Amino acid sequence: QVQLVESGGGLVQSGGSLRLSCAASGSIFSINYMGWYRQAPGKEREFVAIITSGGSTTYTDSVKGRFTISGDNTKNTVYLQMNSLKPEDTAVYYCKLQMRVRGYWGQGTQVTVSS
Repeated sequence: QVQLVESGGGLVQSGGSLRLSCAASGSIFSINYMGWYRQAPGKEREFVAIITSGGSTTYTDSVKGRFTISGDNTKNTVYLQMNSLKPEDTAVYYCKLQMRVRGYWGQGTQVTVSS
């Protein structure tokens, strides 16, 4: 069994910053990547950023230059530093752990950016 615990969401004004954390525990092996997705009200869940076990990162275009994903392999933890936040970044942010055999999702953390 694998558990993902997210933290760091909240309410922030436009232009502000937040840092999300996601810690994975349990039977973890053969990690392909960890990452973040988000879902705004009335919209489908969308990709935000991932970091591979080798440290390579990929971002969706709308967050490039504003968000930074990082990870600590020793702790099976991934972070998302979000700067210059915009109201359109408002969503529930979900952590994902993708192992070779299957993927796992966190419960989500709310990020709200006021204008």
